[in-house]
Amino acid sequence: MRILFIGDIFGGVGRKAVKTLLPDLKKKFDPTFILVNGENAAGGRGITAAIAKELYEQGVHGITLGNHTWDNKDIFNFIDDDERMIRPANYPPGTPGKGFTVLRNASGKELALVNVMGRTFLPPIDCPFQTVDGILDKLKKKHKYIFVDFHAEATSEKIAMGWHLDGKVSAVVGTHTHVQTNDERILPKGTAYLTDVGMTGPRDGVLGMEREAVLQKFKTQLPVRFTADEGKWQFHAVVVTLDNDTGLAKKIELIRRFETEMIFE
Repeated sequence: MRILFIGDIFGGVGRKAVKTLLPDLKKKFDPTFILVNGENAAGGRGITAAIAKELYEQGVHGITLGNHTWDNKDIFNFIDDDERMIRPANYPPGTPGKGFTVLRNASGKELALVNVMGRTFLPPIDCPFQTVDGILDKLKKKHKYIFVDFHAEATSEKIAMGWHLDGKVSAVVGTHTHVQTNDERILPKGTAYLTDVGMTGPRDGVLGMEREAVLQKFKTQLPVRFTADEGKWQFHAVVVTLDNDTGLAKKIELIRRFETEMIFE
């Protein structure tokens, strides 16, 4: 089992990067499942049904979200019906959508996908640690391949979640901060861990946004309207290889590509 997880797709530039690179990445890694975080896919603010359809048609099996889940009102028209898209599971009961799902590929293989969100430096939400424990009580009875996207701001909270879930899931990969970290590892009990997979989107903005507006905000503290940058792309992802017997990790590899450096090993 091999999982390709593409980090936070940001706007049209990020979608262009996915469309450009995904065919070659499929050939190189032959992933069993392709996952993406899509909460910024629509101009940096949420996702639409049309964008989700575009990603699925390119071979994506599952989409995770985060704190920008509700930024595009189109989400309320389809999230309850999309079995391949999940939002953070620790939103309060009754929130549209679902926090975990079981994906099936064309060969009939299954992967449980879980999305939870941190609470440090983010809006108040239910406890991610208790929430994921409750989900695992259901999933572990039938599924050995379990991938967790932990959408969180604080690196300490992400690292803590990695230790909390070591040996209980296949992988814990962080999203949200848009900067790929260099701490990929397999924890002692077999769970693949990465603090943040990074962003797939504009390289020369600030976390995806046009940089001049962000600079003005920092320098003046006046209200500024942020817009998605339209420059050249960067692409960040991770590939996790899992043991077929245990469901735990055998290997974790970072992927980092730039539009101006189209080099494939």
